[in-house]
Amino acid sequence: MRIEITCSETAARAIHPTIPRRLRRRQECFVVMCLDAGHIPIGKPKVVAVGTVNSVDVHPRDVFRDAVRSNAAAIIVAHNHPSGRTDPSVEDHALTAQLVRAGELLGIPVLDHLVLAPNGEYVSLADRGCLGEVG
Repeated sequence: MRIEITCSETAARAIHPTIPRRLRRRQECFVVMCLDAGHIPIGKPKVVAVGTVNSVDVHPRDVFRDAVRSNAAAIIVAHNHPSGRTDPSVEDHALTAQLVRAGELLGIPVLDHLVLAPNGEYVSLADRGCLGEVG
């Protein structure tokens, strides 16, 4: 069944299982979900970077690689916080702003950045009204 991504909750439910269970409490993973024009996922969300217990280095070229190849109309990005705290860090906000700018240049908007806890709880930067804003 193809599910339309209509809100942060449906996005979180689609992305959370993508993070390997063995890593959810050990290492941050950065995931990208490519969407078509109807906000239907194109394939499965993909882990594009794995980091340490409290950080993950990711570059816009890695985030947008599959989006360009799959002719995505938009993307949603997410990463987990192994600590269980879903509060976005200053670095999370800065990365989001960088990705939003890159998406604008490529014509592939970033619709949301989710911070996921191991138990499935999440925070949506879009829902908080700070998509792309630093701090």
